[in-house]
This record gives sequence, C-alpha cells and structure tokens, in this order.
Amino acid sequence: MAKIPPDLLQRARVLLRGCKGLRRSYLVAPILLLLLVGAALTALLPSIEDRGHVGAMGALRHRATTGSNANAIPGRHTEEEDATAFTIVIQTYNRTDVLLKLLNHYQAVPHLRRVIIVWNNIGERTPQELWDTLGPHPIPVVFKEQSVNRMRNRLQPFAEIDTDAVLMLDDDTLVSVPDISFAFSVWKQFPDQIVGFVPRKHVTTVTGVYSYGSFELQDPEMGGGDRYSMVLIGAAFFHHRYLQLFQEQPPEVHALVDDTQNCDDIAVNFVVAAELRRGSGTIKGRPSGIFVKPVDMRNLERDASSGYLGMWHRPEHLLQRSYCLNRLAQIYGAMPLRYSNMMLCQFGFPSYANHKGRG
Repeated sequence: MAKIPPDLLQRARVLLRGCKGLRRSYLVAPILLLLLVGAALTALLPSIEDRGHVGAMGALRHRATTGSNANAIPGRHTEEEDATAFTIVIQTYNRTDVLLKLLNHYQAVPHLRRVIIVWNNIGERTPQELWDTLGPHPIPVVFKEQSVNRMRNRLQPFAEIDTDAVLMLDDDTLVSVPDISFAFSVWKQFPDQIVGFVPRKHVTTVTGVYSYGSFELQDPEMGGGDRYSMVLIGAAFFHHRYLQLFQEQPPEVHALVDDTQNCDDIAVNFVVAAELRRGSGTIKGRPSGIFVKPVDMRNLERDASSGYLGMWHRPEHLLQRSYCLNRLAQIYGAMPLRYSNMMLCQFGFPSYANHKGRG
C-alpha cells in the first residue's frame, strides 16, 4: 500500500477540527478512504525525472507506448504505424527561399513521418546545412540530389519512403494543415486511388481526339456538376506502390515525359486508372482519383526571389498536355481514365460538384 504523504494527513486533521457540530465518527472513514485513493493514484504518476517537460499525461502516454513496443527495433516502424503515417515528397528547382518556407510550414503536420526533397538544382549545394543549423526540427528532412533535371525524378521509389501513403507537393504549393489532415483521412478510406486537391479532365472531341480540360465545378453544357477524370499529383496523396509501378511502365511513357518535361502527373493517372481497371471487387473500374476541395491552398510562385515561373506559364503547356493524353492512349491501346463528379469537403457531407469556383 502506498504511503500517505504527511501534508495530506495534516489537511485531514484541519478538516476534522473545522467540522464543529458533526460527529467525527461519520467523517473519519470517508476522509481516510479518499486519502488512500489519492495516495495510490499519486504513486502511479511518473517521477519528475521521467516526465521531463511533457507533463504527467504525456509521460504516461510515452510509458504506455514504450512498454507496448519494448521489443521493437530502433528506427523501425510497425506495419500499423506505416499505415497511419505518410511521407511528403517535394521536387524543387530554383525556389530555395520558398522551399524553406514550405518546410517550416509542414513541420506542424500531424502523422507526417518524413519530408523528401528531390533536388533538381544540378550542381548547386542543397540548403541541408542551413536547415540543420536552424534546428532541431520535429520532422526529418532528406535532400535527394539528382544528376539530371527531369520532371519524373520525383516518381522514384526512394528507400526513405517507409510509409504506405505519399503526399506529393509542388514546390510552390502551400496546403493548410487541416486540409492535409482531412485529405489523409479520406485517402485511408480509398488507398487505391489518388486523393488530391487539383482535378482535371480529358475531353473527347467529335473527331475522337482527346483534349486536356480544366475542371470548372459546373458543366457549361449541362448546367449541373462538372466532371473530372484526373487528380493531379502536385498536391495529392497516393500509395507508394504506384512509384514502383510507374518505373515498370513502357519506355515510351518515360520518353514522353522526358521529351516534353511535362505530363508526369497525367501519366500517373493513366497508371492508376489502368491498375484499377485490372482490379477486382469494389475497386474495379473506379476513377483514378478523388477530389477533395481545399479550404486554404496557396500558390507561392510569386514569392520566389529567383523570379522563376512554372512550366504552366509556357504558351505550349496546354497543347503539350493534350498531346500527352492522345499519346498515352495510343501507348496503352485504350483510354483508361474514368469520369467522376464526387467532391469531398471537410465542412460538409460528400457532394457533387455543382457550384461555381476555381478548378
């Protein structure tokens, strides 16, 4: 039995002396019982040395965690932990100042295991040393220096990715923490699909040629909700196995991305859609992606001191993407993309895209 602290006994004596007019025999037993219970609970709390600066509840959580994983290998994670965490992958070129701002922002994201920076500034030193001197940081950042500046560098199955989920982000895109957390919760329900914030579509013309189109949230012809057939990976979750699957695609797919320095996101949607088309059960025939409408997503391109503008400013950008749609359909022998008009929002029930807004 735990020893009753002297200060608690002294408080009990004061209470007893103050209870005039009442029979002490009715008070002594309940008070002693409360003191014993309090002393027992106090004995269960970790010592100050154990708690450090995390508080009693934090120390209890830590003790429970370390106790249940006493036999775990240091630096390794369980399958359950891998399924409940994710890795951010950001490919960057000529936007170091904006990148540092993004890295600081994403340090506050829950369930984030690691950030991988695909460094496409060939021949330039990474800001790893600068980043480390400003630490410590709660989330580790790994810089992967590349030998060639290629768009598809970000689609490598890096060994540092040890989570099921990958959140791929452009180096000029800032997504709010609540938006990321909500999208991750959606992805865990649909891990075979791309879950992201930027939908696009393919449009079939009367000649049978495909054209790349934006998502307007409202169909200009039908008046109802617009449809999308792709979710771009510049701000999206997807399963890490699709990175390896992309590496196994026909060489013509990789050549197309390299020749245009474009369309890797379209190609990934083809890969996912084709894989789902071959699937079975409830996933068979699903669209490649699910659109989550962001509440706060910002483009920081104009904040870059380099003045570098993204490829979507090039006059041939949309023409290239239409070309990629037709070339990929030719390579795969069919059009695997499927339409959807489902839109999920963290402030409401699943709904159809039926109101005006920027796609």
